[in-house]
Amino acid sequence: MFMFTSKCHFSLVLISLLSCTTNQARLTVSPSSSQFFEYDFVSLSCEEDDSSAGWTLRRNTSKQQRTQCGDGWGKPAGSSCNISYIDPLESGVYWCESREGPISNMVNLTVTGGSVILQSPVLPVMEGDDVTLLCKTKTTPSNLPAAFYKDGSLIRKQPTGHMTIQHVSRSDEGLYKCDISGHGESPSSWITVTDKHTTTPPPTFTPPPTSTSSSLSLPVLSVLSSVGSVIAFLLLLVRCICRKDTDKDAVYSTARTEDIKNKDNKSKIRDTESVAVYSAMRLKASVMG
Repeated sequence: MFMFTSKCHFSLVLISLLSCTTNQARLTVSPSSSQFFEYDFVSLSCEEDDSSAGWTLRRNTSKQQRTQCGDGWGKPAGSSCNISYIDPLESGVYWCESREGPISNMVNLTVTGGSVILQSPVLPVMEGDDVTLLCKTKTTPSNLPAAFYKDGSLIRKQPTGHMTIQHVSRSDEGLYKCDISGHGESPSSWITVTDKHTTTPPPTFTPPPTSTSSSLSLPVLSVLSSVGSVIAFLLLLVRCICRKDTDKDAVYSTARTEDIKNKDNKSKIRDTESVAVYSAMRLKASVMG
């Protein structure tokens, strides 16, 4: 019975450890923007509390999948990765990943060879906050008149290239871009709005419907699938161990009962035989006498 209890207890503890959450990193981008001009300097950092987690910066682009900083791109610098001259081919999804499996929030970076970009929040914004969008060119001052669009429709035109959305709500979530007359149009960037009362970390970045969006959920699905399979296997193992040990106890108990019954039957037979022999001897003695 002790073996049964200890085995089940150990297995349940193992499952609990596997189910525990790990400190998550937070990926930040400097300068804080989701769009960059070709040859701009960009620094990405994995900010976290547990330095022993061993976070690595990875990315998915149209050419490569899950490559890490230093593997043909970027230069690792502690928990950061610096890209000195970013290229349009480096547009894609970036995230931090630990040796244990958990990943950080994801950001979608767009690099353009054009002359206009839209500077917008790279991380999800909280409902009720103010958000400022900046439409800028590569060579001229960033205070030129600009038109701002959401989901393909004109919002308004601003004389200085800045537009502030006050007290954002879920309805402000969408795909934004801007246009400066005589210079061109920026790429589009997705702005995510999270619930102000959310107590858990905000959801991972939801990209616009581009070719890179299909690769966004790949690391998440891989991690969840692996952990789920291990936990399911361990639960099945615990059930088998507990059932096996219970069956052993039942068999042992039945065997003990049968053994006791057999001993009682044998004892009764011996007693009966002894009485019969004694009676025969007395009868013989009386006859002879």
